[in-house]
Amino acid sequence: MNDKISIAETALPEQVSVLVVGYGPVGAAIGCLLGRQGVRTLIVDKASDILTQPRAIALDNEALRILQMVGLDEQAFERVAIPEVRMHSPLLGQFGRVNSAGSIDGHPKLVTFFQPELEAALRRQVRALDSVRTACGVEFLDFVDDGKGVTVRLRDADGVDHRVRADFLVAADGASSLVRRMIGQDFGGATYPEDWLIVDALNVPKPIDHIEFICDPKRPIPHMPAPGQRERWEFMLAPGETREQMETDERIGELLRPWGDLGQMKIERRAVYRFHARCCDSFRKGLVFLAGDAAHITPPFVGQGLVAGLRDAANLCWKLAAVVQGKASPAILDSYDQERRPHARAMIGLAKLMGSLVMPRNSLVALLTHGSVRLLRLLPPLRRFLDDLGIKPKNRFAKGLFARGHRQLERGGQLPQGLVRNSRGDVVLSDTLLDGGPTLVGFGLHPRSTLNSAQRQAWEAAGGRFVQICHRSQVLHKGEGAAEDLQGALLPGAAPFGWVAVVRPDRVVLHDGPAAEASRIVHESLVLLGAHCGSHSITKQTQGRSHA
Repeated sequence: MNDKISIAETALPEQVSVLVVGYGPVGAAIGCLLGRQGVRTLIVDKASDILTQPRAIALDNEALRILQMVGLDEQAFERVAIPEVRMHSPLLGQFGRVNSAGSIDGHPKLVTFFQPELEAALRRQVRALDSVRTACGVEFLDFVDDGKGVTVRLRDADGVDHRVRADFLVAADGASSLVRRMIGQDFGGATYPEDWLIVDALNVPKPIDHIEFICDPKRPIPHMPAPGQRERWEFMLAPGETREQMETDERIGELLRPWGDLGQMKIERRAVYRFHARCCDSFRKGLVFLAGDAAHITPPFVGQGLVAGLRDAANLCWKLAAVVQGKASPAILDSYDQERRPHARAMIGLAKLMGSLVMPRNSLVALLTHGSVRLLRLLPPLRRFLDDLGIKPKNRFAKGLFARGHRQLERGGQLPQGLVRNSRGDVVLSDTLLDGGPTLVGFGLHPRSTLNSAQRQAWEAAGGRFVQICHRSQVLHKGEGAAEDLQGALLPGAAPFGWVAVVRPDRVVLHDGPAAEASRIVHESLVLLGAHCGSHSITKQTQGRSHA
């Protein structure tokens, strides 16, 4: 797991397209996504290696789909599928549950994982990319954004200062982000007044296969399994309890007694910290972008902290790649904040709501809130809504980089994913057809045939690609390189025969309509991307300012 790369092993370049501060999972994912597009990228981090202690523990199907885009398959890191989440009250028994069994878009709805393993897998992907350089043990000091680019000052482990010029700076340097403070973005929101003891243990005698929330007002306890026969507990501290008291073997042994003898377990981590619910007012200033915990912090009650950071990476990276390669206008970068910030805030709101169920202030509040949830679940439609997590904010954009209006597909939402048989006869997930630039997808008919020669050239000049999705065993109208939809997830599940859609590299539907309107759809998509503006220029960006 030693992924340290020193300055002696790889000298810092003088100029790159994107400089990323922070080499945690979000920074590594950003490096992978940019590197897969061939973007010259430098990732720096003050830490010399991966932190070996687990922190984030949950990923949903959306996060797994993004990791698929990054290049990680099911064998890249171990995960445990969670069939259900149970909410237990000492007064009412089990009053709520979430059905997390099954899959969406080809991935389990909910898994737990071991963060050091995920980070090691991401770094292996980064090392395989020729256009990405990394420098661990290197400290970010300050930067100057002059409107044409960013000059970043770094200091290596020997105390030597370096200056690197970049087109864009991305801060993935965590909740205490120095970059965020330098661009004047305060963290709005709240810090929960309660401290929590987090305990990760191996070899638990009475393991569980689900996630449970013991919603006791005296001491709430979230509890969940993880890979490698691990389990995690989170114990809220009572008034008067201190970090020093709670982190002792004796106290931890008392807390874990319902699940077994401490002598039979191995404690991997013990830490006391506070939960936060915070979000910046903007994820961008000039040529600087914030991602992950540098932009927002989500309480852990719905397992969306790292997931939100991965959504940031998927949304931002293809746009940066398109701009630095001259295939789109810098104006599209404004859509990053426009699309990501409302959803991040909505997820924080859901986590706070869940927190009110997990840690009620007293027994009366617990009885009222937990009793209300139990009564609501007596009604079948509401039970299905709650159990299937219908309250979870959908990752669909109200505003952003997509055509207004609604046709067959939901523009601003993601194209579904399913199993397809590609032209080589391999059975793969359909997102593998969408890697690269924006894709004109033809449902039934090959989309290339819907455009004339000049239109095809304009589309390809903007990095555009063509994909045909066929019915299973379709023979008529099947073009070269077409893929058969084996599950009906795309045709007719998403769109009818004879339909086309422009799908962004982050799998979001930018535009759609009948194949007869393909010329107009492509033209309007190119206008949205700013591809008609020609080569990339960032000279009209917001005027920079010094942060020395």
